[in-house]
Amino acid sequence: MKKKNTKILLVDDEPDILEIVGYNLSQEGYQIVTASNGKDAIAKAKKELPDLIIMDVMMPEMDGMEACENIRNIPELSNVIITFLTARSEDYSQVAGFDAGADDYITKPIKPKLLVSKVKALLRRLKESGEQDSETLNVGGIEINREEYKIIKDDIEIALPRKEFELFYLLASKPGKVFKRDEILDKVWGNEVVVGGRTIDVHIRKLREKIGDELFKTIKGVGYKFEV
Repeated sequence: MKKKNTKILLVDDEPDILEIVGYNLSQEGYQIVTASNGKDAIAKAKKELPDLIIMDVMMPEMDGMEACENIRNIPELSNVIITFLTARSEDYSQVAGFDAGADDYITKPIKPKLLVSKVKALLRRLKESGEQDSETLNVGGIEINREEYKIIKDDIEIALPRKEFELFYLLASKPGKVFKRDEILDKVWGNEVVVGGRTIDVHIRKLREKIGDELFKTIKGVGYKFEV
């Protein structure tokens, strides 16, 4: 994904934030579109179809949470990455943000270089998910063959039971994305009977032991994500 073709929608009711953040990202070659509240954000998102939305939480007319939920219900924006931009002093819950449909969050104030780095990481996630085919993933030097239920890391084949493999494939299909527990249960176990409420935790523990503890991150009260 070339930067000049990458569109970012910035949403904040503070003009200074829009100016500073917009300037630093435009200097990196990204196309920048701005909105000043949640309602404006929804309209701009429909019109511009951005690749990434960086949105404040506390705004007039419609806050970021409600706007995020609305955007997630628009089919043509199903793949857009949404990250909240939040002040440290705000009464903000990460769990509430993820429940609203956000992929991540950025705490302000944030240094320009760190912001740019964060945005690059978010967009890399979008690029990687778009480049993967349906049968084989190559993530962080790990080859995952869904057709053969085979994983190769450092030239070593790792054997996984079916459910462990399916859980790993789900998490690795979108590196950095936080998968909520309900979503994991639905996509990996479906309508099957799940024995015990800690089924996911047990499978994650086994994956950490076999593939690498540092690759699996726990988001307390929400779920898990795979990081490379």
